[in-house]
Amino acid sequence: MEPIKHECGVALIRLLKPLEYYQEKYGSWMYGLNKLYLLMEKQHNRGQEGAGFAVLKMEAHPGEEFFFRERALGSGAISEIFSKANHKFEDFTPEQMRDAEFAKMHIPYAGEVYMGHLRYSTTGRSGLDFVHPFIRRNNFRDKSLCVCGNFNLTNVDEIFEDVMDSGQHPRRYSDTYMILEQLGFRLDREVERLYKQYNDEDRPGREVTAEIEKHIIIENILKTSSPSWDGGYCICGMTGSGESFAVRDPWGIRPAFYFRNDEMVVVASERPVIQTAFEIARKDVHELLPGQAIVINQAGEVRLSQINPPQKIKQCSFERIYFSRGNDAEIYQERKVLGRSLAEKVFAACDNDLEHSVFSFIPNTAEVAYMGLVEGLNDILNRQKAQMIRALGSDYTDQQLQDILSMHVRNEKIANKDIKLRTFIAEGASRNDLASHVYDVTYGCIVNLVDNLVAIDDSIVRGTTLKQSVIKILNTLHPRKIIIVSSAPQIRYPDCYGIDMSRMGEFIAFRAAVELLKESGQEHILEEVYRKCKAQESLPKEKVRNYVKEIYAPFTADQISDKISQMLTPDSVKVPVEIIYQTIEGLHEACPNHKGDWYFTGDYPTAGGNRLVNLAYINYFEGNDSKRAMKS
Repeated sequence: MEPIKHECGVALIRLLKPLEYYQEKYGSWMYGLNKLYLLMEKQHNRGQEGAGFAVLKMEAHPGEEFFFRERALGSGAISEIFSKANHKFEDFTPEQMRDAEFAKMHIPYAGEVYMGHLRYSTTGRSGLDFVHPFIRRNNFRDKSLCVCGNFNLTNVDEIFEDVMDSGQHPRRYSDTYMILEQLGFRLDREVERLYKQYNDEDRPGREVTAEIEKHIIIENILKTSSPSWDGGYCICGMTGSGESFAVRDPWGIRPAFYFRNDEMVVVASERPVIQTAFEIARKDVHELLPGQAIVINQAGEVRLSQINPPQKIKQCSFERIYFSRGNDAEIYQERKVLGRSLAEKVFAACDNDLEHSVFSFIPNTAEVAYMGLVEGLNDILNRQKAQMIRALGSDYTDQQLQDILSMHVRNEKIANKDIKLRTFIAEGASRNDLASHVYDVTYGCIVNLVDNLVAIDDSIVRGTTLKQSVIKILNTLHPRKIIIVSSAPQIRYPDCYGIDMSRMGEFIAFRAAVELLKESGQEHILEEVYRKCKAQESLPKEKVRNYVKEIYAPFTADQISDKISQMLTPDSVKVPVEIIYQTIEGLHEACPNHKGDWYFTGDYPTAGGNRLVNLAYINYFEGNDSKRAMKS
């Protein structure tokens, strides 16, 4: 119900044939540009605060630009950047636009490598300067670099020191610029290595440069830069001389998928967007393995290289619950299992009374989990039907049998979001009153004070929308009981790998645990945890422990859920409200290959995670919860 801003989306296309090939086969040399647009639109869910793309023209002449880039801010950024590109085509005649040979020599964006990025700001940095791709320009094409990525690093301070130790003077303190400068520095060293190898006093500089460009080994650059990166990442890049790559973090935190044939190499953050954009089967799209890179050199030769050894794999479970598009075959089934696994708990919360319970979902992203929940409830109902039929024995009427068989799970579309309503026009109490009407309800589906009303959500982070809007609006239907179901477990810990969840005080589960500590006379634990966190501030990140876990330790998950239910029930609502969460075991059963559950368990895959969760708690305890735990 509360949208979570999360990790970005990336797209990379490397054409392996001349532009004339695509003009002849597909009717346009803009084949790559059009496909990039499609890949980005299909990943629009991953970033709505900004977008950018860059194109490399590999056959540009000296004196001509070889990198072309467009960037824009806002939810309409994708349309804006491609409109800007199209406006530049207006300077050319239709004949010129159909001439691929002319295009690659004279028309902007007619290139061989295309790279796109969709951005969500997860650490408070905003503005066009922070929209990818980023370019490091140089008069030598082989020293020019363009990068974009879906990432967030926990150890920017360490990387900053490393960059300074190399003699550089960084212009900005952010993980994106640190990565750009690290890669650029190592690219310079790679070019210098080759210069020593191919330079000859009798050889013209142009020939030396051409020889260097043919032999750049991207793996040398990645292997000397990325080992220091603590965090989740999928980073794409291209050099001015035509090398391109995508590299994934060794824990598999951030996703990356690729497709290759004799015409192109494609990389994106999600599998189904590649399937849809290129009309290919699922089996043709492969996952880039943790620590692996796909590299395409200037000649178009493609290779997979293991850059860093894979670590304990912690692929992000939130990708499966919420972030990724639900049309991926595996994700679709996993979300149904998440809902199905909650059926027994929901049935019990309804006092085992399906006849007087109505089920729905809020928001639309929870629909697939809702379908799974209904399937699980139908299994329960079918068992009830079987028992009732057996109880009839042999002496029953057709009407009795029909009455039993006609029993069904009552599912309705209860709530619809009113996208036209804007609350910024009011202040204070008026604003809160308007916020309570963000959703419209469907009247006539509930028998007053007789039916339970159950609504499933994919996750509950802060609970603000629940308390201010959803529960209030559901209460207008006068149910006997309101039950809110989360297909995700309790979100207890901040993320530090690219999702906008960095402050402890914003989590309703954390606030509930704090209240329980106070009520049970254990408030001293809060200060003890603070002192333990402070004592670790000067330790290397590898030696830091997550002491925030001790705040939750005295209580069961059900106790915290009960407290959350109490805290999120508005004073005006007099009917019982119960909030049910997914269990950690249920999450792992539904998503067996994505064990990255640090949001729920505090088990961070990298050492930097422990350091940042402690910092987030220190900020909370010191009253600085407005601060974010990391910079990027």
